[in-house]
Amino acid sequence: MAEGLRERKKRQTRQYISDVATGLFLERGFEAVTVAEIAEAANVSVNTVYNYFPAKEDLFFDRSAGVADRLARWVRGRDAGESAACAVLRELRAEVEAVSPRVGLFEGYDRFMRVIREAPALRSRLWSLQQEIHDTLEAALREETGAADGDPLPDLMAGQICWVHQAVFVTIGREMLAGRKPAEVSREALVLLDDIEDLLSEKVLNYAVRGAA
Repeated sequence: MAEGLRERKKRQTRQYISDVATGLFLERGFEAVTVAEIAEAANVSVNTVYNYFPAKEDLFFDRSAGVADRLARWVRGRDAGESAACAVLRELRAEVEAVSPRVGLFEGYDRFMRVIREAPALRSRLWSLQQEIHDTLEAALREETGAADGDPLPDLMAGQICWVHQAVFVTIGREMLAGRKPAEVSREALVLLDDIEDLLSEKVLNYAVRGAA
């Protein structure tokens, strides 16, 4: 369905507020910037900011939309004969090899990481996001395998797969903070993914294999 004028204007306003806030956070740090200052810089009211972003942290993590269900989407979209873990490994390799901004491989990512490192509220939100990724993946694995509610295996497998995802992001973040070039970090992250796959047990690598259509 085509986007209406009202919806487009709301989307553009939301994006503009987010862009203004991000610029201020990168310049001065998360805790030093107030919502009132963001509203003034964006030429909107404080209420308008809160209408689009219920919490200040939402302004910083606005670009994380779609991250919470990313692993679940990759698992649900896996190929015939492919397991849940192998699907995630394949998708991660593709993004790392493409030097994708979606995995933090872009110039300036270190600035985002520094803002997070210096703000306890953002670190707490990041932890919550990681937990949401896990919970969403667990639900997808339970649905895909038909596991009973009390079966602990989907939770355990989600933990293993989320570890893969988190290990890659932590490594990329650390290396980008150290001033490395995205292409260099990409090459090393691909080696890391091979090492991670070697560490995973056969039970993990063969869990939730999709049958032939």
